[in-house]
Amino acid sequence: MKLPEFEAIQMARRDRILTIMMNRPERLNAFDAALHSELPKAIAFASEDPGSDIVILTGAGRAFSAGGDMAWQQDGMDDPARFELTVREAKQIIFGLIDCEKPVIARINGPAVGLGATIALFCDISFMAQSAYISDPHVSIGMVAGDGGSVIWPQLIGFARAKEYLLTGDSIAAPDAARMGLVNHAVPDDELDERVDAFADRLARGAQQAIRYSKVTINVALRQLAASMMDVGLGYESITNISDDHREALAAFHEKRAPRFGLGRQA
Repeated sequence: MKLPEFEAIQMARRDRILTIMMNRPERLNAFDAALHSELPKAIAFASEDPGSDIVILTGAGRAFSAGGDMAWQQDGMDDPARFELTVREAKQIIFGLIDCEKPVIARINGPAVGLGATIALFCDISFMAQSAYISDPHVSIGMVAGDGGSVIWPQLIGFARAKEYLLTGDSIAAPDAARMGLVNHAVPDDELDERVDAFADRLARGAQQAIRYSKVTINVALRQLAASMMDVGLGYESITNISDDHREALAAFHEKRAPRFGLGRQA
């Protein structure tokens, strides 16, 4: 089957391994409208692609993904109807990763931030470059981590740690992320490709039906959890999308200053 062509994503096959590469390297693969709408389509294609058994998800250049592009976020606040589309696509991304029967390997080649972190963590196995870091700083821009971060972080590192990082937006270096179980492996930068390819090849040599159905079985609980939480999280994120704090955070970004939250709050 011919690979689809996208504006902000590149796809390639090597034997029975399909790579989905977010391709906005000049913007650190931050999500704009194009990338956000194309990623669920790419995942859906990968899920049905008869030419592959294993999927690698990664970013071009020096980042996995820097999260939401600030100009795109400004558009979402200025026109809330656009954010409704964002909500639908966010659910398609998360449930697409959960429901894809093929193993999805995250090749975290650089920073994975916000939605970028969520997507990396919903992959089945993750390899992270030693120099990279991961964070979900939704709160730093006055928003709820409703795009799936509040679903997946507690499952990987427990409620207490997840609350610490989701309520502060603090970043976690690759070695620490691996040590606490947030990602599977932190590897030297110059070994990332070799380690990812070797693991993908190992899975590709395995019994595919057994591997796929094992993933499906493991993900039953995760899918139930996502089904119970995604609408809640995205609903709260929609509220904060038009909040004074989010407006202030975007203004502070454009004015290159620290945000002053709570300006509209009554004493």
